[in-house]
Amino acid sequence: MARRLIDLSTPVTTGHCRWPVERRLWKQHAEGNPGQGTWAGWNVHGFTHMDSPRHVDPDGFTTDAITLDMTVGDAAILDLSELPENQGITAAQMAAAGAHLRRGDIAILKTRWDERADIATEEFWTRAPWVTDEAARWLAGTGIKAIGFDFPQDHAIRHFVTGQKRVPLEEQPTHYHLLKLRGIIMFEYLRNTGALAQPRSLVVALPIRLPDSDGAPARVIAIEEDAP
Repeated sequence: MARRLIDLSTPVTTGHCRWPVERRLWKQHAEGNPGQGTWAGWNVHGFTHMDSPRHVDPDGFTTDAITLDMTVGDAAILDLSELPENQGITAAQMAAAGAHLRRGDIAILKTRWDERADIATEEFWTRAPWVTDEAARWLAGTGIKAIGFDFPQDHAIRHFVTGQKRVPLEEQPTHYHLLKLRGIIMFEYLRNTGALAQPRSLVVALPIRLPDSDGAPARVIAIEEDAP
């Protein structure tokens, strides 16, 4: 069988509307150095990253507790790419897309939103679909161990860009029902999910080993096996 490796990670770029990135050369060839070195810094919850429960719960576990088997494994791809923009995803829609979910899976929500809006622009945040409270409750009951989103999955996230007031955690359904109440590891701001051709794949989601943290930047790939 042929194997396909699909990168689902958003590049870390400067000039972003939400996450400032500091990047510079701390040593360079032009100054006579035999090697070049780049320094970079940004919010660990920017671009493709992992949330651990400490992000939303002062008593939640940190990145120290996350093992490889929690973020690598069989994945179900929930195809939600036909959803219109700026609309909540219902439990019925989620259940129809996730009929093939198995307990212990990683769920990948595939809206292909990065094909409709650029993550560096405000449009990406203010026109996206979102997960409703009922849909988040449905996901929480499926027994998944981790989940990945390619869109700003809680409606409240758009307020972080537009400057409106912060909202209670209970009004951020995925962060509340999945991350806080169930300890389900979340990977946010995937991209290139349109390249996923199979309903199931192997997903390798590897957060940087940043001890005692509420999250970490991550590289996420899918491995698909094509039938011979």
